[in-house]
Amino acid sequence: MLSRIADSIYWMSRYLERAGDTARLMEINLLYLLEAEEDMSEGDKWRPLLSITSAEAAFNGLYGEGQLTQGRVLQFMTAEKSNGNSIRTCLRLARENARIARDRISREMWEAINELWLNIDQQLKTPLHPLRASQFFSFVRSEVARFHGLTSTTMMRGEAFGFYRLGTFLEQADMTARILDVKYHLLLPDLSLVGSALDYYQWAALLKSLSGYEAFRRKYHAGFRPMDVVEFTIFEQEFPRSLAYTVRRMRRALVDTGITGQQRSPAAMERLEGMLAGNSAEQIFSTGLHEFLEEFLAAIAALNQAAQADFLDTHMEEP
Repeated sequence: MLSRIADSIYWMSRYLERAGDTARLMEINLLYLLEAEEDMSEGDKWRPLLSITSAEAAFNGLYGEGQLTQGRVLQFMTAEKSNGNSIRTCLRLARENARIARDRISREMWEAINELWLNIDQQLKTPLHPLRASQFFSFVRSEVARFHGLTSTTMMRGEAFGFYRLGTFLEQADMTARILDVKYHLLLPDLSLVGSALDYYQWAALLKSLSGYEAFRRKYHAGFRPMDVVEFTIFEQEFPRSLAYTVRRMRRALVDTGITGQQRSPAAMERLEGMLAGNSAEQIFSTGLHEFLEEFLAAIAALNQAAQADFLDTHMEEP
């Protein structure tokens, strides 16, 4: 496979997954945090979303310090062209990468991503009003899920599918670690809030941001203990967005790409696996959750860089 095709498929899946994850974050913030945290300032309600996507500096550069409002965050996270992680930008880039790789993806995949981009581009020609924001985010999530379903049922298995899966699961692992890191800092135990409605809504919002609320409640029946949440989102092998699950799937995808004969990607993969093997929520809390997640995100970035380098080293068909 040509390296540019492998690269396009990898980034198509990453940008598409990023758009869906961002839509889920925004939707949950609208539906749950706003109704639960009446005493919080508007800035406190929306700043975590900028932190999760590492967009605070870009936002402040565009609007200025202390200018954080719901309307501006909605515009910045959905339609702002200068924001490389906005939903509009991610879907545009996903569609462009899909166009480059059209001969390696199915007709159904191309039609779905092309129609999604055209629809979103039309919807965002005018500012997104808060009253229609939830419906917009739900639509994006559903269409991204539909694309993944079409890919699963129509794309040929092989190297191309391996790159698609590698990008998808790497992006999911990155987002899970970011959400857990930022939101846990907002939920650091405050004895005056334990067991309160605010405490409940905050933990529920974290899990719903990962589509894991119902699964968590089925497994744990003692409320929202921080230790249980960390155990579930990091180590639960059957939860599709846990770090353990996504890392295991990345390993399988890496094998499918055929680049395991290289040194960089397998070494970076082993670093990620080593952070989870023999570890536990108790050990992570004793050494520091933030420190663990920072190191995990660095390992994710290292795997991305290694895989990018190995694409070029392995696929030598380009002139």
